[in-house]
Amino acid sequence: MSEQQKLEKSKKRTKICMITITVLFIFIMLVVPLVSVMASALKEGFGFYLKAVSTEYVVSALKVTLIATIFAVVINTFFGICAAWLLTRFSFKGKQILATLIDIPFSISPVIVGLAYLMTFGRLGWFYPVIRAFNEFFGTNIRITFAIPGVVLATIFVTFPFVSREIIPVLNAQGKDEEEAAALMGASGLTIFRKITLPHMKWGLIYGIILCTARALGEFGAVNALSKTRGETFTLPLEIDALYMSGTESSITSAFAVSSILVIIALIILFARNIIEHRFKTDH
Repeated sequence: MSEQQKLEKSKKRTKICMITITVLFIFIMLVVPLVSVMASALKEGFGFYLKAVSTEYVVSALKVTLIATIFAVVINTFFGICAAWLLTRFSFKGKQILATLIDIPFSISPVIVGLAYLMTFGRLGWFYPVIRAFNEFFGTNIRITFAIPGVVLATIFVTFPFVSREIIPVLNAQGKDEEEAAALMGASGLTIFRKITLPHMKWGLIYGIILCTARALGEFGAVNALSKTRGETFTLPLEIDALYMSGTESSITSAFAVSSILVIIALIILFARNIIEHRFKTDH
């Protein structure tokens, strides 16, 4: 056997070994737990499953989750586009500091985020006198902590960088030549953005929105610190935790049933991401 044949045989063995390890790892760490969740959710039958996922608490938690997710996606999409355009198209002092600040949610524990909002807007927070004065003056009852606004703010914070961090590399790769040429021909900034910048960034933007949505749906730590009322401010992850911690057999099965909702949504998002990745590669 020649040295070339030995080398090819060695590469083939290595390839088979790495594929086997990867498949086994994915199967044990990802597929088996997810299948276990779905099997446990249907353990008591489909009738019990439907009853478990349609209770008042679960419906309320789903509504709060969707509200927080929609606000987070809309606000972070707008901010992400603005931040990406600013960081890739303009030079200014503090540019690197701004880019670093955008990444803060990646490095801070969500629980710390929740506590930070609690100490800012809670009864002991420095901003609470402003909220109280506003309520007294206008006769309102606006609350941030332990209310929907706190859940929304926490969700926005933890999903803050996802859209901008997907757009920035795309705009950097695109360069500024087409935009500068359009500007020299008299096109306005809005026209340049709408006709040139946005079409180039669209797949990165959609991909960032999908990641932001997935992260918002599953957020637990930050929201847990700012939510206390089951049936009012609980999100789906908090409702799952409450059901599981109840300790009864039926409540644990219900927890798995509610968990399956997030599993199904996650799979839909995963398929959407793969389709977008395929389209992005095809376009390029």
